Amino acid sequence: MNITVSELVVSYMERLGIRHVFGMPGAHILPVYDALYDSDIQTVLVKHEQGASFMAGGYARASGSIGACITTAGPGATNLVTGIANAHADRQPVLAITGETSTHIFGRGGLQESSGEGGSIDQIALFQGITRYNRIVERTDYLGNVLNRASRILLADDPGPVLLSFPFNVQKEKVDAAVLDDVMTRAHVQTHEPSCANATDIVNLLLQARHPVIVAGYGCIRAGAREQLERLSRWLNIPVASSLKAKGVIDESSALSLGSLGVSSSGKAYRHIVEQADLVMILGAAFNERTSYVWDRELLNGRKVIQVDVNPEQLEKVFSADLAIQGDIRKILDDVLRNLENRGVEETPPAAAEPVAGDSGRGYEVFQSGFALVETFFRELERHFPDNAVVFDDNIIFAQNFYRVSSKARYYPNSGISSLGHAIPAAIGAQFHEPAPCFAVLGDGGFQMCCMEIMTAVNYERPLNILLFNNATMGLIRKNQHQQYDQRFIDCDFINPDYRKLADSFGINHVLADSEAAVERLFRETDLVGGINLIEMPIDRNSFPNYSSRR
Repeated sequence: MNITVSELVVSYMERLGIRHVFGMPGAHILPVYDALYDSDIQTVLVKHEQGASFMAGGYARASGSIGACITTAGPGATNLVTGIANAHADRQPVLAITGETSTHIFGRGGLQESSGEGGSIDQIALFQGITRYNRIVERTDYLGNVLNRASRILLADDPGPVLLSFPFNVQKEKVDAAVLDDVMTRAHVQTHEPSCANATDIVNLLLQARHPVIVAGYGCIRAGAREQLERLSRWLNIPVASSLKAKGVIDESSALSLGSLGVSSSGKAYRHIVEQADLVMILGAAFNERTSYVWDRELLNGRKVIQVDVNPEQLEKVFSADLAIQGDIRKILDDVLRNLENRGVEETPPAAAEPVAGDSGRGYEVFQSGFALVETFFRELERHFPDNAVVFDDNIIFAQNFYRVSSKARYYPNSGISSLGHAIPAAIGAQFHEPAPCFAVLGDGGFQMCCMEIMTAVNYERPLNILLFNNATMGLIRKNQHQQYDQRFIDCDFINPDYRKLADSFGINHVLADSEAAVERLFRETDLVGGINLIEMPIDRNSFPNYSSRR
């Protein structure tokens, strides 16, 4: 049976299991939109294409499945760039579909043309560095091969974003629907043979160490290895520090949690590693600037290092490891646990372990004063939503220190390319996967970049709580200018709108959380599960976190 390419594209998305696509129509993509009319895929009309790519990324992070966005040619595609770059940095499976001018006018100056011909913008070049694969599909004879390559990336253990652009005339061409029968649209189930050598080497090093520490990264979460990590930690009484992106990989209120490791954290995990550890086992954590304390040599010097990561590019990228293993973290930990069991290694009694170094409280070294309201908010969040909160956080530093994430809550810091304006659309995207008590945390600078997407939540009745820090400044820029540039403040301060009136105009609830009592009342009296709430929290623009990024 012959169908149009636009119908085949929609059928391809259906077979991939895509149930929502975020975007904005334009003339050059209308054939695909028309095919979506009869599909079970729900289209979500956004206010800006950047919001669409952030929503697709948020959906992918919350669901673990493919997020999708769709736009027209030219500016529709270029507006996707930041969100696609974020998906690339976070290795999220995001499929972006864009339109293009008809092939017969390539190079002739067609409206919104982005073929790269005749002086037009080159969309392929534009997305080359921020996608794992992107293609303008100019002919139908290789369409199956293109879709197969896209699928292999989207469904891989280590995925990334894919962008496919379809010229207007190609969308209307007819192809045999059977093309899809040979296209991979489900991940292949791979059998796993236990790796005795890897597991033996890891267990030997762990048992030889007197004070091992695990640094768990987002790779543990993506691999579905929370249970294995927690069991290994308990079995050998190994304290666990997490990267920022892996907060909650084990319950942060547990005795063996060191909390978050990173330059903007309290230092509890850092002190324990430097003062006590003789072996550090790094599981799926990129030792980037933040996690490594700006590549502080003291953190790993003189210690045995085990590193396990599915991505070979991360192995020994910034340090040498005594044992570096590429592979699926969950499967490797299964092998390690099996090895311990086969050896008859008994679980270490908790009382036998030396106490974890450092404070047991929150980040007072980083925030010595001026942030009591923020601390109260996160304390109440833990108390009222211990297991089911979903938090998308653009601010990061507050939660890293004040928020103890349980192993059942979900915390998603914007640490990919750390762009402003991410939290609100990403949280909305997640709410299309599975509605939950959801919080978008951001400052007033980032809020003004993305606030119109609140109307997307309103339009589709998706509950959302927005914690807005109001200090009328770009807080981290002002902090850097305070610390590094002799308080020569420039282009960081601004005038805010009346946020109560703004919330009223959106038809959503506004809460002014200007005292600890008001924060506590917020959690008692506000519908934080089914409502859309703008929670405005004033903070002092001249109160700064006590850490330096050295720039």
